[in-house]
Amino acid sequence: MQTEILPALTGDNELNTESIDRAAALLRVGEVVGIPTETVYGLAANAFDEKAVAKIFKAKGRPQDNPLIVHISAFEEIRELVSAVPEAAKKLADAFWPGPLTIILPKSSRIPDAVSAGLPSVAVRMPSHSVARAVIARAGVPLAAPSANLSGSPSPTNAKTVFDDMQGRIPLILDGGGSRVGVESTVITLCTEVPRVLRPGGVTVEQLRAVLGAVEVDDAVLHQLKAGEKAASPGMKYKHYAPRADITIVRGSLAQFRQYVAEQAADAFVLCFAGEERYFPHAVPYGAAESDSEQANRLFDALRELDALGAKTVYARCPSLDGVGLAVYNRLIRAAGFHLIDLTEE
Repeated sequence: MQTEILPALTGDNELNTESIDRAAALLRVGEVVGIPTETVYGLAANAFDEKAVAKIFKAKGRPQDNPLIVHISAFEEIRELVSAVPEAAKKLADAFWPGPLTIILPKSSRIPDAVSAGLPSVAVRMPSHSVARAVIARAGVPLAAPSANLSGSPSPTNAKTVFDDMQGRIPLILDGGGSRVGVESTVITLCTEVPRVLRPGGVTVEQLRAVLGAVEVDDAVLHQLKAGEKAASPGMKYKHYAPRADITIVRGSLAQFRQYVAEQAADAFVLCFAGEERYFPHAVPYGAAESDSEQANRLFDALRELDALGAKTVYARCPSLDGVGLAVYNRLIRAAGFHLIDLTEE
């Protein structure tokens, strides 16, 4: 299969209707298309078509027990996906849609088990990227779309990275520029007595609590799933978002981090905050220490850069667990296989 990349925007940053029509036509006949969103690029297929959804899993090499997020272009489209729309869902949609928030609700009979991984619920999101919403609207169907990478590897934030992973696996990638947020959406379930965040992202826990009041954070956000525990959301698996290198997160001050790294192998790489790379012979920065949004935007590209540099062992500076920093930490701890060294406890 030849994989084509088409510009989704014109030189004036308007929608390229020819490219969008091409993508929509492929989606309507059961093909898979790489599309841009504000979080990361997605691998999209008709959410109502089990055969099309199966092509997503095949292209990614994705485990079948990992649910997919269904993307819509307007709020009213949610009604055929879920069995009911509670007031909490309306409040969240009013506050954060379109945007990087996924809401889990009891599913309707139209959602195939392949999309929900056999769960009685479905995850729904309305992206804010104009290209994503235009493709959904033109295709006329909701789109199941996980990140457009090979399963387990860092998620792609640009069309070239999608091509690197998906060349020969899908027919088309729409190039809509770089993703603004850089990490996948926040996932909140409304299927529990108290709403619960299953995956942090660009919408923070603090913002969700401002709208809903009580919001819990699932234990799996910071820790690995227990043996036999089923993933209720994408991104809850043991090791995810990972480059080929072995990563260890090191929590502590810059001075503690420098001393620790100096005691390790000379060819080890460092994933550090911007401006700190001058202290290390092999370093890749992933955003300023004081900017969690910059860290989120840069993280996956930095992980892929480590692969390109041939890094085998990486020591990573630990981000804050506040705000969007929680999303950054959540992705890093999974990329590291939950290997953390806390120098602040010494």
